[in-house]
Amino acid sequence: MRIDRFLSEATGMSRKEATKVMHRGEVALNGEVVKKGVVQVKESDAVSWNGREIEILGPTYFMMNKPAGCVCANDDPSHIPVFAYLDIANPDKLHTAGRLDLDTTGLLLITNDGQWSHRITSPKHRCEKTYRVWLVDPISEQTATLFAEGIQLRGEAKLTEPAQFEQVGEREALVTIHEGKYHQVKRMFAACGNKVEALHRERVGSLALDSTLAPGEYRSLTTEEIALF
Repeated sequence: MRIDRFLSEATGMSRKEATKVMHRGEVALNGEVVKKGVVQVKESDAVSWNGREIEILGPTYFMMNKPAGCVCANDDPSHIPVFAYLDIANPDKLHTAGRLDLDTTGLLLITNDGQWSHRITSPKHRCEKTYRVWLVDPISEQTATLFAEGIQLRGEAKLTEPAQFEQVGEREALVTIHEGKYHQVKRMFAACGNKVEALHRERVGSLALDSTLAPGEYRSLTTEEIALF
């Protein structure tokens, strides 16, 4: 493959932009500066841009422990995108498999495989998501029953699908849903007369958040984890 094409595919820049950065002496092949786009790149070669090695992404699957205060978008004028935490050259080629709110933390899946993420996000696949919820007020006795029967959310024509509810403290619970309506968990508790103070996603389907990941950290999924969806 020509090195200008390699640079374009690895970073997302245009071939014209790739030519410019090469002319500026920013690109090296196996440690040697290359300024001509016709130079061929072999599979064993190492290409770097401004001293950072780059590569063309194959199918990519990450698990991140999303911190609060960042958004599930590739670009946002007001908040940090989750992709800013990724130490790769072309994060704009990735997307999140579903979204978490600005202040919601926990398990976030990131990929460039659209079919794989569709199996997670499509309502017909009914992929369950489990959240740990901390509430402002003590949990009322009828909350579990309401969640099991379905809750009427403001602005929605139908009740929510039954949700699994497990109370683990006076103001703490585990909630499992598969619908993914806008701010669903927060709205469900609001309909019960309570307010969510903090929300943390612990599990998607059969995949649990790696407990060794600190907020903002991520890792590649294993072959077995990818096959869960």
